[in-house]
Amino acid sequence: MLHTILKGTLLGLTLAGLLGPAFFSLVQTSIHRGFKSGMFLAIGIFFSDSLLIFLSYIGISQIFNAPQNQFWVGVLGGLMLIAFGIYTFRHRMKLAVDGEITVRKTGAFTFIIKGFFLNLANPSVWLFWVSVVTLNLGTAESKDFHSFFIFFASALITVFLTDLLKCFISFRIKIYLNENLLKWINHIVGVLLIIFGIYLLYNAFIL
Repeated sequence: MLHTILKGTLLGLTLAGLLGPAFFSLVQTSIHRGFKSGMFLAIGIFFSDSLLIFLSYIGISQIFNAPQNQFWVGVLGGLMLIAFGIYTFRHRMKLAVDGEITVRKTGAFTFIIKGFFLNLANPSVWLFWVSVVTLNLGTAESKDFHSFFIFFASALITVFLTDLLKCFISFRIKIYLNENLLKWINHIVGVLLIIFGIYLLYNAFIL
């Protein structure tokens, strides 16, 4: 059991170290909206990862990863990331007199949904979980569903906890920010999301 938990934790740390759209959105949201908003975004990412593992396990994900469907998966994912990027790039933040960041209030559900679909929009996350589930199903250990569950639960919890750590660190450094720096953070994150989206579209149309 301990060995299974350790393997799942290492897998989670591997995924947590990937710098994708979700990572940059976690950082930006925590800086601009606070730790709690970043936490809700992380919850959305957690739910989407859980769904992808489930779909991979039951085999539905093969529909999305079939060669004839790769074009539409890339197009839809790319367009979603570009849309997120444009919104982020154009979004303006202002600092109040006391230095606190002022933003229009957004409900927790909004951030959960954003994290959920932002993570789903990245085909590389699909590929990651499909590959891991496929490899895991090929081991003798996977025949025990309890071990299978513990392995992926450990991975998901590790990813979630590291996402919370990213949110906390990002939230703590906001005291060093000013409006001009906030604008550039939005611009950088927005451009990165757009680049991810364009890359997906390029893969869909060219490759």
